[in-house]
Amino acid sequence: MGGSDSKLNFRKAVVQLTTKTQPVEAGDDAFWDQFWADTVTSVTDVFALIPAAEIRALREESPSNLATLCYKAVEKLVSASESGCSGAKDQQMVLNSVRLLTRILPYIFEDPDWRGFFWSTLPGQSSDEESMPLAQSLLNALCDLLFCPDFTVVSAKKAGVEIAEDLQSIDSCEYIWESGVGFANSPPQYTHLDQHRSEILKLLLTCFSETMYLPPLSDAHSQPNQWITYFCSSDNRHALPLFTSLLNVTCAYDPVGYGLPYNHLLFSDYREPLVEVASQILVVTLDHDQPTVPPASVDGGDESEGVMFENLFVNYLSRIHREEDFAFILKGLSKLLNNPLIQTYLPGSTKKIAFHQELLVLFWKMCDHNKKFLFYVLKSSDVLDILVPILYHLNDARADQSRVGLMHIGVFILLLLSGERNFGVRLNKPYSVRVPMDIPVFTGTHADFLIIVFHKIITSGHQRLQPLYDCLLTIVVNVSPYLKSLSMVAANKLLHLLEAFSTPWYLFSNPANHHLVFFLLEVFNNMIQYQFDGNSNLVYTIIRKRNVFHQLANLPTDQGSINHALAKRGRKTTPTPNNEHPEPQTMEGALPPVDAEPGTLKASLAATPGMSEMTETSKVTPAEAAGIATPTNPSPEGSPTNTGGPKLPDTSTPQKVLPSDTESSMSEESKAKQSRFPAVGIANAIPLAVAEDPRLRAMGRTSSVSSTAASVSSVSGEWRPNPDWVQCWKQKLPLQTIMRLLQVLVPQVEKICIDKGLTDETEILKFLQHGTLVGLLPVPHPILIRKYQANSGTTLWFRTYMWGVIYLRNVEPPIWYDTAVKLFEVQRIKDS
Repeated sequence: MGGSDSKLNFRKAVVQLTTKTQPVEAGDDAFWDQFWADTVTSVTDVFALIPAAEIRALREESPSNLATLCYKAVEKLVSASESGCSGAKDQQMVLNSVRLLTRILPYIFEDPDWRGFFWSTLPGQSSDEESMPLAQSLLNALCDLLFCPDFTVVSAKKAGVEIAEDLQSIDSCEYIWESGVGFANSPPQYTHLDQHRSEILKLLLTCFSETMYLPPLSDAHSQPNQWITYFCSSDNRHALPLFTSLLNVTCAYDPVGYGLPYNHLLFSDYREPLVEVASQILVVTLDHDQPTVPPASVDGGDESEGVMFENLFVNYLSRIHREEDFAFILKGLSKLLNNPLIQTYLPGSTKKIAFHQELLVLFWKMCDHNKKFLFYVLKSSDVLDILVPILYHLNDARADQSRVGLMHIGVFILLLLSGERNFGVRLNKPYSVRVPMDIPVFTGTHADFLIIVFHKIITSGHQRLQPLYDCLLTIVVNVSPYLKSLSMVAANKLLHLLEAFSTPWYLFSNPANHHLVFFLLEVFNNMIQYQFDGNSNLVYTIIRKRNVFHQLANLPTDQGSINHALAKRGRKTTPTPNNEHPEPQTMEGALPPVDAEPGTLKASLAATPGMSEMTETSKVTPAEAAGIATPTNPSPEGSPTNTGGPKLPDTSTPQKVLPSDTESSMSEESKAKQSRFPAVGIANAIPLAVAEDPRLRAMGRTSSVSSTAASVSSVSGEWRPNPDWVQCWKQKLPLQTIMRLLQVLVPQVEKICIDKGLTDETEILKFLQHGTLVGLLPVPHPILIRKYQANSGTTLWFRTYMWGVIYLRNVEPPIWYDTAVKLFEVQRIKDS
């Protein structure tokens, strides 16, 4: 009964505050103390006992009472930070003040007239006097309280000493919460300390959330968030220990612990909520729009000439340089990102974390702000411990419209990594299955894994992922010069994508669709010119699917053919698959991806910029690309050589190219019987006609439109393809290398099949493995690498995505739920 009576008294105080017609005096301590007395002991109670409607009514009808309530709550926190709060009663007062402000602040931010309240002059002070705004007093007090002995950190005072430590003079660097970067001691963990830290950090996150109430327009975000600016400035004397504590707590967290089965069901884990909010604070504070300033030295040299960032968190992150620190961070993030992939014999026996999106954004920020960390990640195969969970989440989320943001951040990270040579080299490491996934069984490398997952995303992902196709193929283009040996499964997936994207109706249905064909042709050219020796699977697949390239080369450009192609867009043109060679089975135990349950909340996202804005192209010449195999044609005068493989004839006269296995309308089985060399079963089972897949049929491009394409329009303003537009890009298709390869190898493969009566593709693959095209292909082209570059569009996208994740993840308590956020729209997924 006592608990119910105390909640009733708290509720009465709330009602009194909202119904009083006259302002309550600030000096009426008996009235105000009801709000932070120890009558209410949980944040859930505070949220339940102060309804949203009453906060808004208080804001509109009794603004002076709301202002006094905020002022008195901050006053209590400041008082506690000055005197320490070692007693249980003082600690409860602090926690209730924190909970009250966490509840009220979102309603302050949703009204533009109130947003400046915490930054205005305090009552009783004239604007002429030097006074600290309420916001600064609040932030200073909260930062002090995060290093308060016996409240949020373990006391360092000696036994028998009763004098409380002075928070104003305490050296908080001695009280960093966890060992790791810049701190060797590992303090003991206590549940109550983690709980208190979490509640204070939730209030800080709420303070920073003013950004949520600004529209997703660049102009609205031209001025930095004042709360974050002050928190990350030199005015915050705890900036360094706070940054270090947040980073170390996140990277040191081990959700599995000693690995006892079902331990997470038997014992409450109070460290996880702390780690989650710590990671959210980090990604929010590292989101800055300050001009780039050269950071101070990170290699132990003279730092006196370094220019400090205005954002100290970004500055500290950029200055981390010790290998042991990088190893600690990378190991910690890898361990957490791989947590959902842990497989055990006992279902549900291992704790699974849910804040992987925050971790991915944090990893992105670290690579973006500290290039030495990025290079460290890429210098060993450890980068694959980041790649595998990203591909797992991409594959798992591809059909879920509530996780489109997760798909974007995963692809953006891979785009950033793919701009570096070492990433492509690391992909050649063999892949061993870690977790069942809804993809074909294959034996190969991490490059095969990446290509197979990308193919799944494009062919069976949610239609809202269409803007990512450019990014996905750009990643494959960037790594293609370094891929030593693709599996047959991956090679067929690439050819299927080309077949899908090169269908005439698809090429003519949007002004930017042909870009995808250019990307795929660039992939094939890179691998033929620079990695021919190990890629017999790809070469064989190209030979089998040569008709796709011939059709591209002979693409009709007259208006009648264009109109005819668009008219037959919906017809099925797929030849019957050959059942002799079924599609490789899906991994055992894998579940197909599903859309979110109806009613699931999702946050809208800002539009992503086109690839031309997101990347900058740099050339890598063969001489510069150390580690790439010798180009197939190092010089135009190179003489053909024979290493026991296909005999390469003088090709000065054109060779007759026979019809490929997809040219006729016969069944695949009939064609396989008539073909003079055996068919690869995997390829036969791939659905060839895009028209049969409704997702591919509906694919529209959102990429930037070239000036040529933009000029092609009808009188009504609707875009229409015409012969000039088709001819403009068709003549630029980079088909020369592939056509030359086909011209040389098709007769050779056909001849060996006839001479030896081969019926097994294995023999042909061996034959191709020992061949060479030295001196026969066009002069090798420079390798083009498209590196990610930051721009205002992606900055706004990341901000929108990040705050959307934070909004949806914070449901206990629901801090921002049902408030008028403007940065994104919160929508419920409808039943399809």
